[in-house]
Amino acid sequence: MPRPRKWRKVCCLPLNCSFGPLNAQINDNNCVKMTVDEYETIRLIDFENLIQEECAERMNVARTTVQGIYDDARKKLADALVNGKVLLIEGGDYTLCDENNSFCGGVGCRRRMCGKPFDIK
Repeated sequence: MPRPRKWRKVCCLPLNCSFGPLNAQINDNNCVKMTVDEYETIRLIDFENLIQEECAERMNVARTTVQGIYDDARKKLADALVNGKVLLIEGGDYTLCDENNSFCGGVGCRRRMCGKPFDIK
């Protein structure tokens, strides 16, 4: 029996949950689905300029797990950009911080809610 997946800590949800060409129709053929934890790795590594070890510490997972999540997220982002697909951010195995955790970096929590409802776990 495989080991159960560990919940990834996420500080904030995206302000927008879908991105893509202005004239795009949303259907299964032209959508790329990125999970919230994949979004969080992109935010922490590329936007906050953290290294994978720091990202892993904030998300409460191993560095190798972050590397895999980050690689998957980059492939999905590239697919959406290169092929003109709609990027949807939804789902995943994550838990939101409670706004007081030290893993947010000690500079105050940036927790935000997206315009459409997520399954908050």
